Amino acid sequence: MTPKRFQRKASMLVRGLWVAIAALSFSIGVLGIFLPLLPTTVFMLIAVYCASKGSPRFEAWIRSRHYVGPLLVTWEQERAIPRRAKLAAVSMIALSGLITVWTLGPGWRSLAIIVILIIVAVWLATRPEPSSSK
Repeated sequence: MTPKRFQRKASMLVRGLWVAIAALSFSIGVLGIFLPLLPTTVFMLIAVYCASKGSPRFEAWIRSRHYVGPLLVTWEQERAIPRRAKLAAVSMIALSGLITVWTLGPGWRSLAIIVILIIVAVWLATRPEPSSSK
């Protein structure tokens, strides 16, 4: 195998891995829309980053999705989160906290999870809103 051919195959493998990670992150992000403990935006940001490394077409497709595209753009441009998204996220975090307490009961594990959820909720709530929504 010639060095150029080897490099081409290695490059295709690396691009394929980037696309696979992007697809997995996108899938988890979509699940996060419906499941309280999975953060949608984080996984979508990972998906866009990985897709940009492996497939610009896949990156453009992710950005074109109406349910995540605008969120990604506002986050990348302004580091802002729309009020509606904040309310949805904090509500899901609160629901997750209730489910945690209900399933685990009192104890250090529940307390640790609740503290982490509160920190995440406060961080989300204190992010600015996009300038276009004001």
